[in-house]
Amino acid sequence: MHPPQNGNLSEMPLQEFVLEGFEGGLQTQALLFALFLALYVVAVLGNLTMMVVITLDARLHSPMYFFLKNLSFLDLCYSSVIAPKALATFLSSKVITFAGCATQFFFFSMMGTTEAFLLAAMAYDRFVAICSPLHYPISMRPSVCARLVLGSYCGGCFNSILQTSFTFSLPFCSSNHIDHFFCDVIPLLQLTCANTAINKLVMFGLCGLIIVGTTLVVLTSYGYITVTILRMRSGGGRHKLFSTCGSHMTAVSLFYGTVFVMYAQPGAVASMEQGKVVSVFYTLVIPMLNPLIYSLRNKDVKDALRRLGRKHTAT
Repeated sequence: MHPPQNGNLSEMPLQEFVLEGFEGGLQTQALLFALFLALYVVAVLGNLTMMVVITLDARLHSPMYFFLKNLSFLDLCYSSVIAPKALATFLSSKVITFAGCATQFFFFSMMGTTEAFLLAAMAYDRFVAICSPLHYPISMRPSVCARLVLGSYCGGCFNSILQTSFTFSLPFCSSNHIDHFFCDVIPLLQLTCANTAINKLVMFGLCGLIIVGTTLVVLTSYGYITVTILRMRSGGGRHKLFSTCGSHMTAVSLFYGTVFVMYAQPGAVASMEQGKVVSVFYTLVIPMLNPLIYSLRNKDVKDALRRLGRKHTAT
């Protein structure tokens, strides 16, 4: 039995939520299931492939690909936190326990925030490589890269702990039905009967600070990179660098654009249905696109894939 959907919720501890998902009949749900499954399978295969290729090919053991492997790992975990339960809601069970909802929210928030910091670290890596190539081996030595990745995870954990503790300490007494396909902060705040002013201030304040701060790092880094590339005399060198940095900027723009609309601009999304569509982009579409963007537009990765293919064929 589900808890009652009215004020009686306040009389008992909330044990579970119901994920409403998307509107529509059986045919719509079946189509959405097929779409989500396709996106998730491609995301898993693409990111696993990137991780394996970078690990096995010694020529890709450089700071840029170290960060890229970590990005693939994050995207794999990020989509896996959301997709399996979302797929289940299309088929049958829309119920998620209180603890399950809090756990999903924690890891979703942690992975998303960590990715924002990691993309900023990747932009800084490219800035040093292109604008200060002589200092690059020292500035981006393995210990520095490891600290940047560790710092990204620490920042993600800190934000997630705050967001989760602030959100799930609220009394959920108006309903237990979440108008979303996963446990996200905005629909959760709509279910509480307490004053959420402080929660919204913390959410928009922290998210705004993280998104704006990391975006500034990215824009500043690529601003200097663009100026440096334009000053180069070699047309071939300019083309290669623009191609590599272009793939980075494509991935960054997709991620920051959708996240900014949802979390850094209160009221930017007109309805919850629009919010769900935007959420699909940063939970499934972007993790699916990132390995394609970095592999199809990166000659080193394509060459590594060919070498691994030839070794596999030879054996």
